[in-house]
Amino acid sequence: MSRARRAAMPSLAEMGVTPFQDTHARRFLFVVPPLNGHVNPTVALGAELTLRGHQVAWAGHPGTVAPLLEPGARLFPTEDEGFTLDQAREAWLKLRGLTALRFMWEDFIVPLGHSMVPAVEAAVEEFRPDVIVSDQQTPAGAVVARRRGLPWATSATTSAEFVQPPSGLPKVDEWVTSQLAEFQRAHGLTDPMDLRFSDHLVLAFSTAALIGDTERFPDHFAFVGPMPSRRAVTDFPWEWLEAPVPHVLVSLGTVSGPVGERFFRIAAEVVRELDVRAVFVSPPGGSGAPPPNVLVRDHVPQSALLPHLAAVVTHGGHNTVCETLAHGLPLVVAPIRDDQPVIARQVAAAGAGITVRFSRVRVDELREALTAVLSDEAYRSAARRVQSSFAAAGGAVEAADRLEKLS
Repeated sequence: MSRARRAAMPSLAEMGVTPFQDTHARRFLFVVPPLNGHVNPTVALGAELTLRGHQVAWAGHPGTVAPLLEPGARLFPTEDEGFTLDQAREAWLKLRGLTALRFMWEDFIVPLGHSMVPAVEAAVEEFRPDVIVSDQQTPAGAVVARRRGLPWATSATTSAEFVQPPSGLPKVDEWVTSQLAEFQRAHGLTDPMDLRFSDHLVLAFSTAALIGDTERFPDHFAFVGPMPSRRAVTDFPWEWLEAPVPHVLVSLGTVSGPVGERFFRIAAEVVRELDVRAVFVSPPGGSGAPPPNVLVRDHVPQSALLPHLAAVVTHGGHNTVCETLAHGLPLVVAPIRDDQPVIARQVAAAGAGITVRFSRVRVDELREALTAVLSDEAYRSAARRVQSSFAAAGGAVEAADRLEKLS
């Protein structure tokens, strides 16, 4: 049976089948940052491993991570007084460009890593994992695995790190590598490596259709495509979608903050003039007084909503982009910070969407882009090519296969 067909089949749980208890069951510990988009892919992968009879646990910030996990999932908390998550997030939201990148490493990833190391060590002592799966933004997991001689895999939840050089700029990449080297030396490792890429296994939740050429990477880089998202239980007025016009989603993700207010107001002006209906994911009042063809919600069941849409306007978060393309939908991408400009370029290069400016976008610019992805079949065809690539990559099934071989 092909991986694509197997990945499309209902899970054992959905078919009412009791998971097979493998006599060689292993333990997998996921070490994740307090970021929704980095936790969500591990939930689907953890579910696949559990159905195969393995034991799975997470180490992460309980306030952020616990609500994203399945009921009953085992979570080792990594809270520490030396790192204040809310203050770091608030400061980061105000920054752009290289300033935001520098802050992310110096004031978020590295201090978060230092604060997590003792808790990850304690989790390893108690859970005794056979394999650690460490997110690219939680170097604590990789360091603990290296110190203990455990096999470890990278969970690469953004495709931005797979450009050459990984951060997009050689000097910046050298600086990032030096940050990781100092981090490792601080924890007793005298042979530092680039902790963004395990030398055992790298699970990249994308494919060549979006990233570009992947033949240049070693065999232990597995491009498995995006993980299926857990369907959120969120109230939504589904009758809004019954109008016989194209429907569009406009969303800037969960961490864009008040910087999105101007963009939403521009988007409202654009949609007002078009024969479409749009759902804006925005705090109340964040998009001004919306026109009659705009529905504003602070949360939406995105994975359930996508099959009803014709296009998505987004900031370029990796999860939203991949979930949109997995449904064969074209995008308009307005990147704000961090990896989003890289992902926006990948979408444009794949022919699956158009990039617009975020902070300086004009009504005519956004109108032209949205009209194009709705009316030009080339964008939808390109999105469907990426969709096919994702389906063929194997998803959680292929990722679990690779982790089993690693252990």
